[in-house]
Amino acid sequence: MRKKIVAGNWKMNNTLQEGIQLAKDVCNKTIPQDVKVILGTPFIHLTEVAKVVKGTPVAVAAQNCADKAAGAYTGEVSAAMIKSAGIEYVILGHSERRAYYGETNTILAEKVKLALENGLLPIFCIGEVLEERESGILFDVIKKQLEEGLFFLGADEFKKVVIAYEPVWAIGTGKVATPAQAQEMHAYIRQQVAAKYGNTMADDTTILYGGSCKASNAGELFANPDVDGGLIGGASLKADEFLGIVNAF
Repeated sequence: MRKKIVAGNWKMNNTLQEGIQLAKDVCNKTIPQDVKVILGTPFIHLTEVAKVVKGTPVAVAAQNCADKAAGAYTGEVSAAMIKSAGIEYVILGHSERRAYYGETNTILAEKVKLALENGLLPIFCIGEVLEERESGILFDVIKKQLEEGLFFLGADEFKKVVIAYEPVWAIGTGKVATPAQAQEMHAYIRQQVAAKYGNTMADDTTILYGGSCKASNAGELFANPDVDGGLIGGASLKADEFLGIVNAF
């Protein structure tokens, strides 16, 4: 049975003090037992937020990791460093990393490999931009991202991965995929997983929706049979709004 997950991606927001308070506010709320809640914080927040969530149902994710194990890479943070801070998850391949920092599928495959080698669970983001959707190549784009970024993994490794589908045209724009559009792409992703790893693996793979998801539309999105939760951006920065999404199941 696949997990229901709601993961917050704080992006480059919140001072350390604000982040600690937000984590406390989330942990002080009642969280449904059948939903996994994850807080994706900036690097400097990780150790302190990990202390806040200890002993609660809430987990912590880094928002990225380096594609190198160690060495002279000033400003980078390795998967081993993240794991040593007591962190469970890492978000990889977010559309902002792909667009602004030139992260290719090849680079992301190396990050996935290093994350898994160091005991981190990847939340792997895929998605198409508006031009790709309108030109009709959206499914080709998604298939390539899966094949080059994830499908090199063996079954035992792949089952540790959470996939997050982000319609890039809906991130931070106020636009949101309709429930039908979300379901269509989530079903396609699950079909690709089934073709590679078999139906059982596909049925067990958690696929999240990311893209202007908020408490007011989460219930309708999560009602789809292939949508298993959300990767939440702006709406994760306020505890009440974020927990409204968590409770949307």
